[in-house]
Amino acid sequence: APQSIAVGDFNNDTCLDIVVPNFGDQTVSILLGYGNGSFDNQKTYSIGDDPMCVAVGDFNNDGLLDIVVTNDGRNSVRILLGYGNGSFRDETAYSTDSHAIFVSVGDFNNDNRLDIVIANWDKNTISVLIGHGNGSFGHQRTYSTGSSPTFVTVGDLNNDTRLDIVVVNNGDSTVSIFLGHRNLALEKQVTLITGTGSQPRSFALGDFNNDNQTDIAVVNSRTNNVGIFLGYGNYSFTNQTTFLTGTTPISIATGDLNKDNILDIIIANHDTDSIGVFLGAGNGSFPVQKVFMTSYKSQPIAVAVCLAWIW
Repeated sequence: APQSIAVGDFNNDTCLDIVVPNFGDQTVSILLGYGNGSFDNQKTYSIGDDPMCVAVGDFNNDGLLDIVVTNDGRNSVRILLGYGNGSFRDETAYSTDSHAIFVSVGDFNNDNRLDIVIANWDKNTISVLIGHGNGSFGHQRTYSTGSSPTFVTVGDLNNDTRLDIVVVNNGDSTVSIFLGHRNLALEKQVTLITGTGSQPRSFALGDFNNDNQTDIAVVNSRTNNVGIFLGYGNYSFTNQTTFLTGTTPISIATGDLNKDNILDIIIANHDTDSIGVFLGAGNGSFPVQKVFMTSYKSQPIAVAVCLAWIW
């Protein structure tokens, strides 16, 4: 059962490819793109240990994309280093806290080497692994989150040129924001409330009101809405404004889908077998929603966007 999705050019042909972790089969699938919307048959790599999430980045600074996979069954992440031709070699695994459910990448200490952050569902923590720039990583450093973190990503929320970490906590319906510092001493500075019993599943960062500040859009799986927190650029945010979605929204992505220079939102609605597209008005609101049905009982769980306009 595929659990997430990531995209990148794994064979350096300027065409986007796809990587998917298959929880039940204990594998990772690579689908190489032809650049016309079609893909080659999958190549699979045996990972084991219940792979849940994938992310991509150049972890050994060779100019080629690599893959990091969370292994829920072994409480670890595994690194696959790319050869640049669409194939990968399995490197080492690194320990995390219990139930490593999601992973994101970024340079947290500004040393031009990619690091990794993992959300650990059972331990209510995130794990940060500092990259050495050669495909290897240091031991995890853990930081406490809210209850049952399910999603984590990175962005500069206070305009200090250092990456901060944002975590959504499904168990207590909150968002935790950790501010990055020079010595990597992450500080849990802000907690946002998404609503009693809302059970947020994931979120996306973007500038939704065109003020050059980072905002947050959260999908709330139990209350069937997307919540928008507009940022002030100093790691504080407005109260949440919500817009109704389909039933059980669990994944979200952003992009300018209609070429009006305003960010739009795309949401996967698990229980209504649909994708919702919310067109942005440029002021933080999304007055127009378009719904696209997926196949019957498809129960979509992940959505990704990569825009390349062809003129």
